[in-house]
Amino acid sequence: MMFRVRSMAPIQTPQRALSQCALGLVSLASCALVPSVTLAVEVPMAMPAGLARCDGTLLQLQVEQSGTAAFDRFRFELGLEAEAPSKAEAMALLNSRLAKLRTALRPLVSGDLTIPAPSTYRSGGGTGPGVMPVREHASTSVSGVVSKATYDALIQTAGRLPGVTLRGFTAQAAGGSERDLQASLLRQALAEGRRQADLTAQTLGLRRVQLLRIDQRSGGAPRPMPYARMVAASFNPDEAPPPERSLSLALDYCLS
Repeated sequence: MMFRVRSMAPIQTPQRALSQCALGLVSLASCALVPSVTLAVEVPMAMPAGLARCDGTLLQLQVEQSGTAAFDRFRFELGLEAEAPSKAEAMALLNSRLAKLRTALRPLVSGDLTIPAPSTYRSGGGTGPGVMPVREHASTSVSGVVSKATYDALIQTAGRLPGVTLRGFTAQAAGGSERDLQASLLRQALAEGRRQADLTAQTLGLRRVQLLRIDQRSGGAPRPMPYARMVAASFNPDEAPPPERSLSLALDYCLS
């Protein structure tokens, strides 16, 4: 499991940053103690209703952590298309290709396949020189879950079937690992915030550090890996990007 902390503001020395922030010589958004956090220091002030009052110096931090989780399967999506002179022929061809795809995928996937209703459209037609003949198109998609063990077999099998396009694979976190990752990211972010608050208080000659507010935001799901990138990875499931999550905390401390 890996963690990183992203810089949220320009790097300054602690003494310069704290003196500028405390004296109001720069904007709060530009104050930073170290690259891992966004930091702002304000003079004593009344807190909004519902929040604890700070009778000392208000310290505001923005801490971000991210990491990867263990994974044991992939969510995949395939595109399926057919083209013919008439709509009936296009649908018949799509049905035939879908039946072959279902048969090929059955021993490779875990659980059921998801196949939405097909869509159709027409291309070509018109009058004049260079006009393309009318063609009817029918398409749908097929998605499901594949294990690491059959990851490459599914790519090789589906990729060779006519009318099939590989749209992407997304690694799925193993049972419990994503929950453990989120808990670990939260602990790491809180520990980093406290470390920065303690350092700030020490630099200012203050002794008491009180946490007033926590505002948490979590990152979304990872994007699917397109087929072109899987070619470069030689279809090895262990070389695929693992599930990644991020967590951002806005922390308010009262220093006195």
